[in-house]
Amino acid sequence: MNADTAETLALQALTWLVGNDELLPVFLGATGADAKDLRARADQPEFLSSVLDFLMMDDAWVMAFCDAHGVAYEMPMRARMSLPGGAQVHWT
Repeated sequence: MNADTAETLALQALTWLVGNDELLPVFLGATGADAKDLRARADQPEFLSSVLDFLMMDDAWVMAFCDAHGVAYEMPMRARMSLPGGAQVHWT
């Protein structure tokens, strides 16, 4: 997946998250972000990476997002791998 496609998927995840009244406060609390930050940083690949990192903390969240957007369940992980900091770590 190229970076532009990954950013588009991450923006969709952010939009989905903003529309989720139960999950948005959890995201804001976990990241320390506020509504102003969401608007100001939505175009930053590093911030979009954090959105996908948060989403992938719970399989139910991934499934709900993917079902809502008609994408395969592995797409958030593939997108995350294409954004900054998403490369697989090799410890050996």
